[in-house]
Amino acid sequence: MDSAIASAALAAVLALAGCRGNTYAPPPPQEVTVAQPVQREVTTYSEFTGHTASVEAVDVRARVQGFLQSINFTPGGDVEKGALLFVIEPDLYRARVDQAEAELQSAEAQLQAAEAQLAITRAIFERNAGSRTDLVQRTQQRDQARAALGQARAALEVAKLDLSYTHIYAPISGRIDRNLVDAGNLVGAGESTLLTSIVRQDQIYAYFDASELDLLRFRELRRRGQTVSVEGQRNTAYLGLATEQGYPHVGEVDFSSNRVDQATGTIEVRAIFSNPDRVLLPGLFARVRLPFTRGQAILVPDVAVATDQGGRYVLVVDDKDMVQQRRVRVGTLDGVMRVVEDGVTHADWVVVNGLQRARPGAKVKPTQTSADAFIAATTGKASATSATEAPATGTPGARATGVPGPTPLANVTASAATPVSAR
Repeated sequence: MDSAIASAALAAVLALAGCRGNTYAPPPPQEVTVAQPVQREVTTYSEFTGHTASVEAVDVRARVQGFLQSINFTPGGDVEKGALLFVIEPDLYRARVDQAEAELQSAEAQLQAAEAQLAITRAIFERNAGSRTDLVQRTQQRDQARAALGQARAALEVAKLDLSYTHIYAPISGRIDRNLVDAGNLVGAGESTLLTSIVRQDQIYAYFDASELDLLRFRELRRRGQTVSVEGQRNTAYLGLATEQGYPHVGEVDFSSNRVDQATGTIEVRAIFSNPDRVLLPGLFARVRLPFTRGQAILVPDVAVATDQGGRYVLVVDDKDMVQQRRVRVGTLDGVMRVVEDGVTHADWVVVNGLQRARPGAKVKPTQTSADAFIAATTGKASATSATEAPATGTPGARATGVPGPTPLANVTASAATPVSAR
């Protein structure tokens, strides 16, 4: 029996020892990389979509009826103002000019005869040898002959105009379309037949619509003197096509409508661009970017910004190495850096690597770095490189979905980073 008691005691001791060996131990803190936001002066840009349109465009039409005799241009080529394009058979209209000239000569002769007869009748009447009725009749005949002469002159001018319309010249310089009617066809029969069109391409318009909120915010910021352009100065505009990186075409805003469209809540804006290489054609889809404001801003690596159903947020590590979730209002992309308009300060430590391992309220093991060093390590170039790129060739920004704020912004151009205090 003593041996049984000893065995039971030994089993109890072993069981207690086993329980102590399975005591729960919390896992070590997850390792994350943190960096402080960069503070520097940035220029924000508003981005729009629109389409290009020609500065000048002319439809060339037949103004008189006749058979098309010749076509005197190369379809798709450049033409100069005043160049001969088409000839409509002129023989009929040349004959009408000859007929009108003959009628003019006849009217001139009738006027001369009427004036001579009036002079004779007046002389007889002054000698009291003729009646007043004869004088009145001769005066009427002279006036009718004078009016007939005026009509004959006008008819001659009309005939000459019709004859001139048989030779159709380029009204502007530009690129001409193909001929829409072949030689030998009847044109101008009951309508002004469209023959071709010419567009001017050394400059190009870009039309786009700005929202009512964009307009009101811009006007308020301009009133405060916070916009890039000042009152009375044209705003610079940048344009990029669907296949182009950035915004390589530089122009300026030259027109905005005088009213907001109530149906759409937008206002039409137009910018003009030089087009010496003829890269821009009318009717193309275009991305347009306008400088908006310039001032100090806070930027974080874009990979540090996450999204959930509540919107955008970043993870911040406090002085006790605890993770906090911060809701942020973001602005524009600058390369791989994102402007944060509200939610963090330049003194915060933001998780830039290891977001999947960090949980709000959990303790982590942070490794401190700078934003520029992190960008250089992950992309091979510092954030300042993209920040100092020219606005016309910068990486295009995208409108962020689910982001609050009245004006979606496009890109930023920033100066050198302002040093921030170390933790």
